[in-house]
Amino acid sequence: MHAANNDLQRHAAPPTRRIGILSAHVDDNANSTRTRRSINTEQHTALETNNVISSGIPSRGGFKVTVLGAAGGIGQPLCLLLKQDCSNMIDELSLYDVANTAGVAADLSHISTKARVTSHTGPDQLSSALYGSHIVIIPAGVPRKPGMSRDDLFKINAGIVKTLLQGVASYCPQAWIAIISNPVNSTVPIAAEVLKREGVLNPRKLFGVTTLDVVRATTFIGDILGVDPKDVSVPVVGGHAGKTILPLLSSSSHCLGGVSMSDRKALMERIQDAGTEVVKAKAGAGSATLSMAYAAAEFTKSCLKAMSGEQGIVECAYVISSVTDVPFFSSQLRLGAQGIEQYLPLPRMSEMERENFEAMIPELRASIKKGTDFVANS
Repeated sequence: MHAANNDLQRHAAPPTRRIGILSAHVDDNANSTRTRRSINTEQHTALETNNVISSGIPSRGGFKVTVLGAAGGIGQPLCLLLKQDCSNMIDELSLYDVANTAGVAADLSHISTKARVTSHTGPDQLSSALYGSHIVIIPAGVPRKPGMSRDDLFKINAGIVKTLLQGVASYCPQAWIAIISNPVNSTVPIAAEVLKREGVLNPRKLFGVTTLDVVRATTFIGDILGVDPKDVSVPVVGGHAGKTILPLLSSSSHCLGGVSMSDRKALMERIQDAGTEVVKAKAGAGSATLSMAYAAAEFTKSCLKAMSGEQGIVECAYVISSVTDVPFFSSQLRLGAQGIEQYLPLPRMSEMERENFEAMIPELRASIKKGTDFVANS
């Protein structure tokens, strides 16, 4: 599974200092709560001159898309793809990070597509980054470093997500929210608890981005069958980590009848462990940043199309769900202008898929509980 890469991968500051910066960002809640509740008149005026209005209606025929963690390993290529491929639907591409945002924004602003690029750096500018946003994409977070336990990693990324969601709740509570920050199985429940606490939770607009699992599944199937992956469709359900990733190969648009059961099992395991495959190939120098950015851009493009009124948009995403008895689950969703329009039922599973489904539920429940407990105890 990929790690959500952010500022610590850049060279602007040594790792220990950048962790300190992020920790300060996380722990700044006590002093920031009052300022998050309102925007002073002077700031409000400045924001409206940037062609964003409080009603949430695009002022120039496009949407405001905000990327939180825009200068990181996922954030930079994601912003490039959005500026390049989605500019016809984006009025303002708002970039936020705790450092180095201005350089990334300046670079992107020279690309000859119509979306305006704006730069916002540090907690004091989080409000201007978010205000009036229609979609907020969150790749912010840190990769696991030598000497860090998985619990250390969870606490840092969980704290970052919690702080950023408090900002979203204050400055763009009607926005669609797409969370990339890992572990997604826990960070989406964290986001839900924060939004619920702030009284602005809309389950139809909160998503954990699991598109990379679908992208990998279609790519690997295309390779096996010798067809264009763009022509392949396969639902991937469950969660977004290891065994909780369940590709429903029996529901692939392309028949796998000629693939043996042992090869299907190997394919399922490869999809589940694909993040580790990238980490090993990079020899510890990084994780799945480029493919994750591509997948997130594809998901965002679908969201923008749905928000624009296009019909028949179906994506898999990890959401608050009643499709199973697990409160958060990734499955196929039909998107509409106001978010999730329909939760599609799970397809019939093969025996192998059903066994994997039953085995992953306890792990998924534990990850969800870890996220909700974090908010309850902080």
